[in-house]
Amino acid sequence: MAAGITTAYLVVRRDDGFGDVFALVPGQRFTLGRANTNRIVLKDEQCSREHAEVYFADGRWCLRDLNSLNGTRINSETLDSEWELAPNDEINLGHTRLVFVEQMGQLPDMPAQATEADGLAIKKRQRHTRFLTPIPPLPAATSAEQTPLPNATSNLNRHLSLLYRLALDMGTAADQEELVGVVLDGLLEATPADVGAILAVKEGPELELLAHRHRDPKAQSYNRVSEYVSREVMQSKEAVLAENVAEDRHLRIRDSLADIGATSLICAPVIFRQQVLGLIHLYCTDPTKTLDADALEFAMALAGHLGAAMHQLTRQESLTAENRSLRDQLRVESELVGNSDALRSIESQVARVADTNATVLIRGESGSGKELVARAIHFSSPRKDGPFICLNCAALSETLLESELFGHEKGAFTGATDKKVGKFESADHGTIFLDEIGEMSIGTQAKLLRVLEGHPFERVGGSTPIKVDVRVVSATNQPLEQALQDGHFRRDLFFRLQVVEIRVPPLRERRSDIPLLADHFLKRFVRETGRRIRGFTPAAIKKMEEYHWPGNVRELRNMVERAVALGTGPTLDAADIWLSSLEAGGPVPLMREAPVYNPVSLEEIEKEHILQTLGHTDWNKSQAATILNIERSTLDRKIKSYELKR
Repeated sequence: MAAGITTAYLVVRRDDGFGDVFALVPGQRFTLGRANTNRIVLKDEQCSREHAEVYFADGRWCLRDLNSLNGTRINSETLDSEWELAPNDEINLGHTRLVFVEQMGQLPDMPAQATEADGLAIKKRQRHTRFLTPIPPLPAATSAEQTPLPNATSNLNRHLSLLYRLALDMGTAADQEELVGVVLDGLLEATPADVGAILAVKEGPELELLAHRHRDPKAQSYNRVSEYVSREVMQSKEAVLAENVAEDRHLRIRDSLADIGATSLICAPVIFRQQVLGLIHLYCTDPTKTLDADALEFAMALAGHLGAAMHQLTRQESLTAENRSLRDQLRVESELVGNSDALRSIESQVARVADTNATVLIRGESGSGKELVARAIHFSSPRKDGPFICLNCAALSETLLESELFGHEKGAFTGATDKKVGKFESADHGTIFLDEIGEMSIGTQAKLLRVLEGHPFERVGGSTPIKVDVRVVSATNQPLEQALQDGHFRRDLFFRLQVVEIRVPPLRERRSDIPLLADHFLKRFVRETGRRIRGFTPAAIKKMEEYHWPGNVRELRNMVERAVALGTGPTLDAADIWLSSLEAGGPVPLMREAPVYNPVSLEEIEKEHILQTLGHTDWNKSQAATILNIERSTLDRKIKSYELKR
């Protein structure tokens, strides 16, 4: 070996070029074989599990067979003892051929393979690049002066430095146009190519030109890589270095090559997870320049980076589009439906307050649509791309509510087995909606007030201050003024929450919105269930408009969902509209007064009850059987037995 150089390489030799590169580092024993425990694993069934070994001793690299079944050959001779390796020694293990070199520049040139179809000679094919192989450490200086680096190592370091810089620039590219621009500039900087281009694989075998660059700024035209080369590269997934053989009188050059006027070209596949995403195309038009093996190595390494970057950009664009679609769907579901004066007043207030950061208190009966108003505020505001987080303050105890709002540290209380991020942290740069705010305990109210005043907070059991940028929208169906007088709600928090107040009227006060809301919910549930229901009959609309709706919009929504699920006709009639007997705004009776006893038989009671149920359903026997919880056939028998008639 040359003095001062204590590293070497084993390079897989193929019929059409070179493959994997394995760096040899002094001080380590390199075993070769099929087993995964080897430093160099060979996918070759003719190799033994541990076939041979290469090691460094007394300033030289040596090869030794490890009693393999099929033996080891060196330069076509069977190896029967230790062998001192020299540059370009060829090692044969089963079907695998390895070339030993001390520098990559020592690799022999492969014979050109010509094809008459395109007038090209493919000089080299390659699947892997040495840039993806670990670089052995540089030898320590043996004298006061540092040992100068060989030209190959110096060129390698220059390419690695450029690859590192390009990888950083590619990682920050905002879109595909910027990404391919960075890659093309890097290719023309690192190689002598006059023209570079990047093509993307579209549907089928078609290639789309993404961008091209010329070393001469005055040149603008670009001629595509020949179909022969692109087809070879895409099928084999191997990069090729090809030369024009116009001088050879036995080969013809296609018109496309004559138009390009190329002396040499490189075509490298852009691959991600075994899928070819595109091609890198480089060629020289200056007869004094030519592309070489180093340019091929660099193009392959950059193609590997480009494949991952293109995949990430495509994935990011897909996720962004999906996110936008989901937000649009959510926004559609969150729209306030109706054309009444009351609803238009709410929409006007939402439009005015949305662009501000003012806290909003929404008041209204349960089910009147307070959360929809909160969503409308969020999606109409500059925070619409941020999160919208909802929390019902009445559903949790004081301890759990504080943990949900502000999070907790591991071990903060019994059951806190992991750290938990609170709703306020999750809603950073977005909106948090606190429903049933009147149910919040006094202690939690004090902590909430500090956050609203702009102070940082700590997780339960933690001491690290956390500051967030969150807009607070709250809602209640209780008279907070009474809670203030009773001492159940803080006066300072009340005024902090009530910077803007929006009152949502009950549905019975905006009856003109009932048909629009019913149709809105009908379309949603028809879409979800696939039922073929066209709409409501006039009788059904009249029945809904005359009802007092104690459950407001939520009750209307549930009624439509039930009607769609049980409806049998092309339209929903009055019989399909099942309504409650509760009074609007009144308390739910816990128990009924005992009825006056009437001495009648069970048969008479059953007969009367069936008759009333049939009248309620307008003699829809299927619905009546569902209410009575009996089979349709059983109902028919009882109607006949009791001689019931419409």
